[in-house]
Amino acid sequence: MTDYPDIHTHRPAPAAGGGFRLVNASPAGFAPQAGCLYSVGLHPWTLTADGPGPDEWARLAEAVRLPQVLAVGEAGLDKLAEAPLEVQEAVLARQARLAEETGKPLVVHLVRAADELLRLRKRLRPRMPWVIHGFRGKEQLAAEWVRHGLYLSFGAQFRAEALRAVPLDRLFLETDESLLPVAQVYARAAQARGMTADELAAAVRANVRAVFLRGGGLPEECGGGR
Repeated sequence: MTDYPDIHTHRPAPAAGGGFRLVNASPAGFAPQAGCLYSVGLHPWTLTADGPGPDEWARLAEAVRLPQVLAVGEAGLDKLAEAPLEVQEAVLARQARLAEETGKPLVVHLVRAADELLRLRKRLRPRMPWVIHGFRGKEQLAAEWVRHGLYLSFGAQFRAEALRAVPLDRLFLETDESLLPVAQVYARAAQARGMTADELAAAVRANVRAVFLRGGGLPEECGGGR
């Protein structure tokens, strides 16, 4: 059975079987399940005008240091969210610094704020990878993000020309909130790129190792070392 990595999902991980799946969670009430892998962050939709309080930041810092949490996020900028953009930028910057401190990648939620994200990235100059999840933009924007060193993750809804514009070593796939099986996302994406789903999965698995498993294999708490 082919392992089709899913780097961003809000669905609970299956009890057994399947491939690499990164379940997104909020630090509030975070209770990781044995054998599951996570990204944990403060989503711009959850922010208020005052931003997170000290307790919320403390919960996030504690969560992202757990071995089964492989990434910070989703964090990001969203001009449709209620929180002021300057608050979102400050919260994103702090989460990006936390990613640097913990040596983990940052999963980015981005809506209508490409210029602001690029300015922030240039200011912070991060060493850790940034992955824009759920990318639905056009080919030109995809190519621009790749030039600036970002990874792009595509879900069930994508523009074929944008998907083709991303080099294989900068590409991820995900289900996000879609009920579509991840294998079908791979089938659609592979067709758009003129390759087989197994070939595409092999490329994404290599990216998973390079970005999310930078320290080696899975920690023992998550099924590694067996």
